[in-house]
Amino acid sequence: MKKKILVTGGTGYIGSHTVVELQNAGYDVVIVDNLSNSNTEVLDGIEKISGIRPVFAELDCNDKTGLKKLLEANPGIKGIIHFAASKAVGESVKIPLQYYRNNIVTLLNLLELMPEAGIEGIVFSSSCTVYGQPDILPVTEDAPVKLALSPYGNTKQINEEIIRDTIYAGAPFKSIILRYFNPIGAHPSAEIGELPNGVPQNLVPFLTQTAMGIRPELSVFGDDYDTPDGSCIRDYINVVDLAKAHVIAMDRMLNNQTEEKLEIFNLGTGRGVSVLELIGAFEKGTRVKVPYKIVGRREGDIEKVWANPEHANKVLGWTAKESVEDTLVTAWNWQLKLRERGIQ
Repeated sequence: MKKKILVTGGTGYIGSHTVVELQNAGYDVVIVDNLSNSNTEVLDGIEKISGIRPVFAELDCNDKTGLKKLLEANPGIKGIIHFAASKAVGESVKIPLQYYRNNIVTLLNLLELMPEAGIEGIVFSSSCTVYGQPDILPVTEDAPVKLALSPYGNTKQINEEIIRDTIYAGAPFKSIILRYFNPIGAHPSAEIGELPNGVPQNLVPFLTQTAMGIRPELSVFGDDYDTPDGSCIRDYINVVDLAKAHVIAMDRMLNNQTEEKLEIFNLGTGRGVSVLELIGAFEKGTRVKVPYKIVGRREGDIEKVWANPEHANKVLGWTAKESVEDTLVTAWNWQLKLRERGIQ
Protein backbone atom coordinates (compact mmCIF):
# COMPACT_ATOMS: atom_id res chain seq x y z
CA MET A 1 0.00 0.00 0.00
CA LYS A 2 1.32 3.44 -0.93
CA LYS A 3 2.23 5.79 1.90
CA LYS A 4 0.28 9.04 1.98
CA ILE A 5 1.92 12.46 2.35
CA LEU A 6 0.33 15.85 3.04
CA VAL A 7 2.03 18.70 1.18
CA THR A 8 1.09 22.17 2.39
CA GLY A 9 1.56 24.85 -0.24
CA GLY A 10 1.64 22.04 -2.78
CA THR A 11 0.48 24.12 -5.75
CA GLY A 12 3.27 26.61 -5.12
CA TYR A 13 6.62 26.69 -6.84
CA ILE A 14 8.74 24.27 -4.83
CA GLY A 15 5.67 22.39 -3.58
CA SER A 16 4.43 21.45 -7.04
CA HIS A 17 7.83 20.11 -8.13
CA THR A 18 8.04 18.10 -4.91
CA VAL A 19 4.58 16.63 -5.46
CA VAL A 20 5.75 15.36 -8.86
CA GLU A 21 8.83 13.73 -7.33
CA LEU A 22 6.80 12.20 -4.48
CA GLN A 23 4.33 10.69 -6.93
CA ASN A 24 7.14 9.44 -9.14
CA ALA A 25 8.60 7.77 -6.03
CA GLY A 26 5.34 5.94 -5.31
CA TYR A 27 3.74 8.12 -2.66
CA ASP A 28 0.09 9.19 -2.59
CA VAL A 29 -0.14 12.96 -2.13
CA VAL A 30 -2.76 15.23 -0.58
CA ILE A 31 -2.21 18.94 -1.32
CA VAL A 32 -3.52 21.76 0.83
CA ASP A 33 -3.10 25.32 -0.46
CA ASN A 34 -5.01 28.59 -0.08
CA LEU A 35 -3.99 29.64 -3.62
CA SER A 36 -2.69 33.00 -2.37
CA ASN A 37 0.34 32.71 -4.64
CA SER A 38 -0.63 29.92 -7.06
CA ASN A 39 -3.59 28.54 -8.99
CA THR A 40 -5.29 25.21 -9.65
CA GLU A 41 -3.93 24.97 -13.20
CA VAL A 42 -0.75 23.71 -11.53
CA LEU A 43 -2.63 20.47 -10.86
CA ASP A 44 -2.97 19.97 -14.62
CA GLY A 45 0.80 20.30 -15.02
CA ILE A 46 1.48 17.86 -12.20
CA GLU A 47 -0.90 15.36 -13.78
CA LYS A 48 0.68 15.74 -17.24
CA ILE A 49 4.15 14.99 -15.85
CA SER A 50 3.38 12.20 -13.38
CA GLY A 51 0.18 10.78 -14.83
CA ILE A 52 -1.49 11.22 -11.44
CA ARG A 53 -3.75 14.03 -10.23
CA PRO A 54 -3.16 14.51 -6.50
CA VAL A 55 -5.98 15.06 -4.03
CA PHE A 56 -6.38 18.82 -3.57
CA ALA A 57 -8.05 20.89 -0.87
CA GLU A 58 -8.28 24.69 -1.03
CA LEU A 59 -7.67 25.66 2.56
CA ASP A 60 -5.62 28.12 4.61
CA CYS A 61 -3.39 26.34 7.12
CA ASN A 62 -4.21 29.10 9.60
CA ASP A 63 -7.63 27.41 9.79
CA LYS A 64 -6.99 24.73 12.40
CA THR A 65 -10.56 23.42 12.33
CA GLY A 66 -10.38 23.07 8.56
CA LEU A 67 -7.03 21.26 8.81
CA LYS A 68 -8.44 18.85 11.37
CA LYS A 69 -11.38 18.04 9.09
CA LEU A 70 -8.98 17.55 6.17
CA LEU A 71 -6.89 15.05 8.14
CA GLU A 72 -10.04 13.21 9.21
CA ALA A 73 -11.24 13.07 5.58
CA ASN A 74 -7.85 11.69 4.46
CA PRO A 75 -6.88 9.09 7.07
CA GLY A 76 -3.51 7.36 6.99
CA ILE A 77 -1.28 10.35 6.25
CA LYS A 78 2.22 9.33 7.37
CA GLY A 79 4.21 12.49 6.75
CA ILE A 80 3.91 16.21 6.10
CA ILE A 81 6.07 18.44 3.94
CA HIS A 82 5.37 21.99 5.05
CA PHE A 83 5.91 24.64 2.38
CA ALA A 84 2.93 26.93 3.01
CA ALA A 85 4.37 30.33 3.89
CA SER A 86 4.86 33.88 2.71
CA LYS A 87 8.40 34.07 1.39
CA ALA A 88 9.57 37.48 0.08
CA VAL A 89 12.28 39.22 2.09
CA GLY A 90 11.48 42.73 0.91
CA GLU A 91 7.73 42.33 1.34
CA SER A 92 8.18 40.96 4.86
CA VAL A 93 9.88 44.19 5.94
CA LYS A 94 6.77 46.12 4.82
CA ILE A 95 4.07 43.80 6.23
CA PRO A 96 5.69 41.90 9.11
CA LEU A 97 2.50 40.94 10.98
CA GLN A 98 1.15 39.09 7.95
CA TYR A 99 4.40 37.13 7.75
CA TYR A 100 4.34 36.21 11.43
CA ARG A 101 0.73 35.04 11.21
CA ASN A 102 1.11 33.11 7.96
CA ASN A 103 4.43 31.50 8.74
CA ILE A 104 4.12 30.66 12.44
CA VAL A 105 0.47 29.91 13.19
CA THR A 106 0.33 27.45 10.29
CA LEU A 107 3.19 25.41 11.76
CA LEU A 108 1.68 25.47 15.26
CA ASN A 109 -1.59 24.08 13.88
CA LEU A 110 0.18 21.23 12.09
CA LEU A 111 2.36 20.26 15.06
CA GLU A 112 -0.67 20.21 17.37
CA LEU A 113 -2.70 18.04 14.99
CA MET A 114 0.05 15.55 14.06
CA PRO A 115 -0.08 13.28 17.14
CA GLU A 116 -3.84 12.67 17.03
CA ALA A 117 -3.62 11.94 13.30
CA GLY A 118 -0.76 9.47 13.82
CA ILE A 119 1.59 11.39 11.52
CA GLU A 120 5.16 10.15 11.91
CA GLY A 121 7.27 12.99 10.55
CA ILE A 122 7.41 16.52 9.15
CA VAL A 123 9.88 17.96 6.66
CA PHE A 124 10.13 21.70 7.22
CA SER A 125 10.97 24.15 4.46
CA SER A 126 13.55 26.46 6.02
CA SER A 127 16.09 28.85 4.56
CA CYS A 128 19.70 29.91 4.57
CA THR A 129 18.41 33.27 5.83
CA VAL A 130 18.70 31.79 9.35
CA TYR A 131 22.48 32.23 9.06
CA GLY A 132 22.19 35.97 8.42
CA GLN A 133 25.49 37.19 6.98
CA PRO A 134 27.77 34.26 7.87
CA ASP A 135 31.24 34.82 9.29
CA ILE A 136 32.66 31.89 7.32
CA LEU A 137 31.82 30.79 3.78
CA PRO A 138 30.74 28.30 2.58
CA VAL A 139 28.15 27.76 5.31
CA THR A 140 27.90 24.48 7.22
CA GLU A 141 25.00 23.39 9.42
CA ASP A 142 27.17 24.20 12.46
CA ALA A 143 27.30 27.90 11.58
CA PRO A 144 25.61 30.05 14.23
CA VAL A 145 22.05 31.19 13.64
CA LYS A 146 22.28 34.99 13.67
CA LEU A 147 19.90 37.83 14.32
CA ALA A 148 17.55 37.83 11.35
CA LEU A 149 17.80 40.70 8.88
CA SER A 150 14.11 40.48 7.91
CA PRO A 151 10.79 39.33 9.39
CA TYR A 152 10.78 36.51 6.80
CA GLY A 153 14.14 35.25 8.06
CA ASN A 154 12.96 35.61 11.63
CA THR A 155 9.90 33.44 10.99
CA LYS A 156 12.16 30.66 9.73
CA GLN A 157 14.33 30.93 12.85
CA ILE A 158 11.29 30.92 15.14
CA ASN A 159 9.77 27.93 13.35
CA GLU A 160 13.00 25.98 13.68
CA GLU A 161 13.01 26.74 17.41
CA ILE A 162 9.37 25.67 17.72
CA ILE A 163 10.14 22.34 16.03
CA ARG A 164 13.26 21.84 18.17
CA ASP A 165 11.37 22.55 21.41
CA THR A 166 8.47 20.31 20.38
CA ILE A 167 10.77 17.39 19.57
CA TYR A 168 12.72 17.94 22.81
CA ALA A 169 9.44 17.85 24.77
CA GLY A 170 8.88 14.29 23.55
CA ALA A 171 6.61 14.72 20.53
CA PRO A 172 5.75 11.33 18.97
CA PHE A 173 7.13 12.27 15.56
CA LYS A 174 10.39 13.17 13.81
CA SER A 175 11.42 16.19 11.81
CA ILE A 176 13.97 17.04 9.16
CA ILE A 177 14.65 20.73 8.59
CA LEU A 178 15.92 21.58 5.11
CA ARG A 179 17.67 24.93 4.82
CA TYR A 180 17.39 25.97 1.17
CA PHE A 181 19.67 28.34 -0.55
CA ASN A 182 18.10 29.90 -3.70
CA PRO A 183 15.80 27.66 -5.78
CA ILE A 184 15.46 28.59 -9.46
CA GLY A 185 14.38 27.03 -12.76
CA ALA A 186 11.45 24.89 -13.80
CA HIS A 187 10.60 21.30 -14.58
CA PRO A 188 12.33 20.25 -17.85
CA SER A 189 8.92 19.44 -19.34
CA ALA A 190 7.95 23.12 -18.94
CA GLU A 191 4.61 21.93 -17.54
CA ILE A 192 5.22 23.54 -14.13
CA GLY A 193 7.47 26.35 -12.95
CA GLU A 194 7.52 29.53 -10.91
CA LEU A 195 4.38 31.58 -11.55
CA PRO A 196 3.74 34.08 -8.74
CA ASN A 197 0.53 36.06 -8.67
CA GLY A 198 1.18 39.69 -9.58
CA VAL A 199 4.65 41.23 -9.72
CA PRO A 200 7.32 38.59 -8.95
CA GLN A 201 9.19 39.01 -5.67
CA ASN A 202 11.95 36.58 -6.67
CA LEU A 203 14.81 37.37 -9.05
CA VAL A 204 14.51 34.74 -11.80
CA PRO A 205 10.80 35.08 -12.66
CA PHE A 206 11.27 38.86 -12.78
CA LEU A 207 14.29 38.29 -15.00
CA THR A 208 12.44 36.00 -17.42
CA GLN A 209 9.43 38.33 -17.52
CA THR A 210 11.78 41.21 -18.33
CA ALA A 211 13.46 39.18 -21.07
CA MET A 212 9.97 38.46 -22.44
CA GLY A 213 9.10 42.18 -22.44
CA ILE A 214 6.44 41.90 -19.73
CA ARG A 215 8.53 44.06 -17.38
CA PRO A 216 10.44 47.07 -18.78
CA GLU A 217 13.67 46.33 -16.91
CA LEU A 218 15.18 44.34 -14.06
CA SER A 219 16.39 46.17 -10.95
CA VAL A 220 19.72 45.01 -9.50
CA PHE A 221 19.67 46.02 -5.85
CA GLY A 222 23.13 47.41 -5.21
CA ASP A 223 26.51 47.21 -6.96
CA ASP A 224 28.61 48.37 -4.01
CA TYR A 225 28.72 45.17 -1.93
CA ASP A 226 32.01 43.55 -0.98
CA THR A 227 31.85 41.07 -3.85
CA PRO A 228 33.88 40.81 -7.09
CA ASP A 229 31.32 42.74 -9.16
CA GLY A 230 29.55 44.57 -6.33
CA SER A 231 26.25 42.67 -6.59
CA CYS A 232 24.90 40.19 -4.03
CA ILE A 233 26.04 36.56 -4.21
CA ARG A 234 23.73 33.58 -3.73
CA ASP A 235 23.81 29.80 -4.15
CA TYR A 236 21.27 29.07 -6.91
CA ILE A 237 19.90 25.52 -6.86
CA ASN A 238 17.76 23.74 -9.46
CA VAL A 239 14.20 23.32 -8.18
CA VAL A 240 13.94 19.68 -9.30
CA ASP A 241 17.20 18.84 -7.52
CA LEU A 242 15.72 20.52 -4.45
CA ALA A 243 12.43 18.64 -4.76
CA LYS A 244 14.23 15.30 -4.85
CA ALA A 245 15.90 16.09 -1.54
CA HIS A 246 12.46 16.25 0.09
CA VAL A 247 11.61 12.76 -1.11
CA ILE A 248 14.89 11.44 0.29
CA ALA A 249 14.20 13.19 3.61
CA MET A 250 10.70 11.70 3.82
CA ASP A 251 12.01 8.22 2.96
CA ARG A 252 14.62 8.64 5.70
CA MET A 253 12.05 9.47 8.37
CA LEU A 254 9.42 6.91 7.44
CA ASN A 255 11.98 4.10 7.06
CA ASN A 256 13.53 4.88 10.48
CA GLN A 257 16.92 5.79 9.05
CA THR A 258 17.32 9.04 10.99
CA GLU A 259 20.13 9.29 13.50
CA GLU A 260 18.19 11.73 15.70
CA LYS A 261 14.54 12.75 16.00
CA LEU A 262 15.54 16.12 14.54
CA GLU A 263 18.02 16.53 11.70
CA ILE A 264 19.07 19.63 9.74
CA PHE A 265 20.57 19.80 6.25
CA ASN A 266 21.76 22.60 3.97
CA LEU A 267 20.58 22.26 0.39
CA GLY A 268 22.75 24.10 -2.10
CA THR A 269 25.32 23.63 -4.83
CA GLY A 270 28.33 24.97 -2.96
CA ARG A 271 28.87 27.62 -5.64
CA GLY A 272 28.24 31.33 -5.14
CA VAL A 273 26.92 33.28 -8.13
CA SER A 274 26.38 37.04 -8.19
CA VAL A 275 23.24 38.70 -9.53
CA LEU A 276 25.20 40.16 -12.44
CA GLU A 277 26.77 36.77 -13.16
CA LEU A 278 23.31 35.22 -13.15
CA ILE A 279 22.08 37.74 -15.72
CA GLY A 280 25.13 36.96 -17.86
CA ALA A 281 24.56 33.20 -17.57
CA PHE A 282 20.93 33.66 -18.64
CA GLU A 283 21.92 35.75 -21.66
CA LYS A 284 24.57 33.21 -22.65
CA GLY A 285 22.27 30.21 -22.29
CA THR A 286 19.25 31.71 -24.03
CA ARG A 287 20.87 34.33 -26.31
CA VAL A 288 18.25 36.78 -25.06
CA LYS A 289 19.23 40.18 -23.68
CA VAL A 290 17.92 41.34 -20.31
CA PRO A 291 17.58 45.10 -19.81
CA TYR A 292 18.54 46.00 -16.25
CA LYS A 293 19.51 48.96 -14.11
CA ILE A 294 21.47 49.28 -10.89
CA VAL A 295 19.40 50.70 -8.03
CA GLY A 296 19.99 51.17 -4.31
CA ARG A 297 20.36 48.31 -1.87
CA ARG A 298 17.19 46.57 -0.68
CA GLU A 299 16.51 46.43 3.04
CA GLY A 300 16.89 42.93 4.48
CA ASP A 301 19.23 41.59 1.78
CA ILE A 302 22.28 39.59 2.80
CA GLU A 303 25.54 40.42 1.01
CA LYS A 304 26.81 36.96 0.15
CA VAL A 305 26.02 33.40 1.11
CA TRP A 306 26.54 29.96 -0.35
CA ALA A 307 26.35 26.46 1.06
CA ASN A 308 28.71 23.77 2.11
CA PRO A 309 26.44 20.87 1.07
CA GLU A 310 28.77 18.07 2.24
CA HIS A 311 26.52 16.98 5.12
CA ALA A 312 23.54 16.45 2.78
CA ASN A 313 25.82 14.84 0.19
CA LYS A 314 27.18 12.34 2.71
CA VAL A 315 24.25 11.61 5.03
CA LEU A 316 21.29 11.94 2.67
CA GLY A 317 23.17 10.75 -0.39
CA TRP A 318 21.79 13.79 -2.21
CA THR A 319 23.68 16.08 -4.59
CA ALA A 320 22.63 19.09 -6.66
CA LYS A 321 23.33 17.99 -10.22
CA GLU A 322 22.06 20.66 -12.62
CA SER A 323 24.21 23.68 -13.54
CA VAL A 324 23.01 27.26 -13.09
CA GLU A 325 23.23 27.80 -16.86
CA ASP A 326 21.07 24.78 -17.73
CA THR A 327 18.64 25.65 -14.96
CA LEU A 328 18.14 29.17 -16.32
CA VAL A 329 17.31 27.69 -19.70
CA THR A 330 14.50 25.67 -18.05
CA ALA A 331 13.20 28.90 -16.51
CA TRP A 332 13.17 30.53 -19.95
CA ASN A 333 11.44 27.54 -21.55
CA TRP A 334 8.77 27.79 -18.85
CA GLN A 335 8.30 31.49 -19.64
CA LEU A 336 7.95 30.64 -23.34
CA LYS A 337 5.35 27.99 -22.47
CA LEU A 338 3.38 30.56 -20.46
CA ARG A 339 3.32 32.83 -23.51
CA GLU A 340 1.99 29.96 -25.64
CA ARG A 341 -0.79 29.49 -23.09
CA GLY A 342 -1.62 33.20 -23.22
CA ILE A 343 -0.58 33.80 -19.61
CA GLN A 344 1.00 37.21 -18.82
